[in-house]
Amino acid sequence: MDDALFFALHEGLPRQAPGSDAVTQDAVRRLRAHGLPDDPEVLDIGCGPGRSLMMLARVTGGRVTGIDIHEPFLGEAQRRIDEAGLGRRARVERRSMLELDALPAERFDLLWGEGSIYIAGFDAGLERWRRLLRPGGLAAFSELTWLTEAPPAEARAFWADAYPAMRTEAANRAAAERLGWRVLDTVTLPDSAWWDEYYRPLEARIAEWRERYPGDAARAAVLDAEAAEIDLRRRFGAGYGYVFYLLRRMG
Repeated sequence: MDDALFFALHEGLPRQAPGSDAVTQDAVRRLRAHGLPDDPEVLDIGCGPGRSLMMLARVTGGRVTGIDIHEPFLGEAQRRIDEAGLGRRARVERRSMLELDALPAERFDLLWGEGSIYIAGFDAGLERWRRLLRPGGLAAFSELTWLTEAPPAEARAFWADAYPAMRTEAANRAAAERLGWRVLDTVTLPDSAWWDEYYRPLEARIAEWRERYPGDAARAAVLDAEAAEIDLRRRFGAGYGYVFYLLRRMG
């Protein structure tokens, strides 16, 4: 897939992955029950245009740093921060999630990633980023997860190509524990978190591009791939979903 066209297709949409403000707030509420400080230092890994970053700045009471490598997303996130007057609580910087070794160890109270840890790999992210947390620090990552041990063959074939590392919740829990984390809670995103602010706006954008760029083979390939993913969710969504893994660093 053409990455530039993919990003262009998604720019300006409400979200870049399934999620909702309500789910973000619920995850923070659950972490409060596990000792999240009143004024935490937070790292939002793969913050995109800043939707979760803004919510975290509002509801955690802390200071949130968002990182991403896509300049247009960072520009949009910064505009949101400026317009909301949250400059004292939120900031963004261009930094790859694959290159966080330069950050000081034990700097943060909370690591956050909505729909982004797959880029590093669930296991690799948990292993490499653990050092960034203070002892006993918390993390919340949403990860694409099989919700059944026997998903439909068509869904399994699609994700075997698109995301072959996808596993069940039990397998992800076991991996996290093996890598030095305690799984405090898990939350499966509701179907509305896929459709309301992600797939429906994306479907509208796809229809707009098909009308605007007839005969453009490169764009058509991107649109067909995105439409196929949406169609798969519509038919087989009960078999997979995003699960928030709420974790504590052990040791």
